[in-house]
Amino acid sequence: MKNLLFSAALVAAAGLGIYGLEVGAAFGQANEDTVASAQSKYPLAAKAGEDSHAIDKAPPGAVNQGPYDMTKWKYGHAWDAPPGTKNRLWNPAKIKLMQGGKLVGGTVFSATDPKIWCERANAGYDFIWTEMQHDARSWQDVQNMFAACPYSKAVPGIRVAYTDEREEQHALDAGALVLVVPTVRNYDEAIKARNWAFFPPLGRRSNGGGQAFQLYKDVPGGYRNTINDNLVLILMIETLDGLKDADRIAKIPGVTAIFAASGDLGNFGGYKQGDPDYEREINIVHDAAIKAHVRLCGPFAWKDRPDFTCFQGGSEGAPMANGTAVELGSLANTQPVPEVGPWAKKN
Repeated sequence: MKNLLFSAALVAAAGLGIYGLEVGAAFGQANEDTVASAQSKYPLAAKAGEDSHAIDKAPPGAVNQGPYDMTKWKYGHAWDAPPGTKNRLWNPAKIKLMQGGKLVGGTVFSATDPKIWCERANAGYDFIWTEMQHDARSWQDVQNMFAACPYSKAVPGIRVAYTDEREEQHALDAGALVLVVPTVRNYDEAIKARNWAFFPPLGRRSNGGGQAFQLYKDVPGGYRNTINDNLVLILMIETLDGLKDADRIAKIPGVTAIFAASGDLGNFGGYKQGDPDYEREINIVHDAAIKAHVRLCGPFAWKDRPDFTCFQGGSEGAPMANGTAVELGSLANTQPVPEVGPWAKKN
């Protein structure tokens, strides 16, 4: 009952579009005034009307001395998990991949009804592949669906439309724990995809707050401090130019898996499955994953293809009619139980 009331409150707040101070605070909104009000005295502030020369000289006690140089900046410890945090891993999807298990995402392609999303999320999948590349639903719809059943069996995931700061941060701030980025065409795009996905020092995600900060506010160590360890980042190789950089893309720190796009590698290459040229494309992605020691993803039909360990399952239509248990077989309801966090076993 408590979870249902909490979810209803989130959906109601989001649906009304009320983003004032109270709702912002409830969502963990790190607005500038809240951050700045933590300190009422400013002993190191520049003197009124004077140039402090901070660009050239650090204040006493600063770690970063000498002229300011972003390339030599020593990152601080303000966002380390608190001392004594026993276990930083609380995302079952990340744990399953680290254990070598096969991860399956059930697709929610066009539904906007939270009841449908929740039905899929409790059907036996490991995560829900919420489609934002090829569907017209809004980010508000996504936020409402995630809030409706925040701790379902499957963790929330999203395929965004493309490598983009706004797209990725909307997905993550809504609460996604699996982020799929499509049509990664080169190494530079892949770096950007990684950067917008992770908080510093690994990436460049803004600490703006959002629903995720409320959904996961009680995880050990705190959401901001531990999400970099828990996020699953999947980059899709779908084009001929993406194949060219596949080896470099797979080796980028933070990339959990690369996805051999069965449909678009055929679309961009001009061959179909079984053709030697098509199979060469898929094997290029395979080889990149193996060499980089990251996971290899593909369509669920490839669940028995060598070295593939994460998959996109079917969408709302046939699997709901035929039964997810039939679709997944032995892979249904095989989510690991973390030791800590909202998906941990409750006594």
